[in-house]
Amino acid sequence: MTSKQRSYLKGLAMTMDAILQIGKSSLTPELTQAVDEALEARELIKIHVLKNCMDDPKSIAAVLGERTRSQVVQVIGKMIVLYRPAKEEKNRKIVLP
Repeated sequence: MTSKQRSYLKGLAMTMDAILQIGKSSLTPELTQAVDEALEARELIKIHVLKNCMDDPKSIAAVLGERTRSQVVQVIGKMIVLYRPAKEEKNRKIVLP
């Protein structure tokens, strides 16, 4: 992913609300499955890491990116933004520059 594409995705993510929250149980198989399903439906998602989660948001983002085969767009504070394009070209909602 180029820096121009990353910047474009960051701009799109600014107006989005977080659709998932990671709490004290941190990364569970159920959470990974939910992230995978959300990426399939939306392509670009925002995740909020709650204060009671003891893990580092950057490490959580790296693990989620690896498990869901998505790219970490950014991690700011306790917010994670992930992107994965749809498998089929015709189903893509976001067209990168």
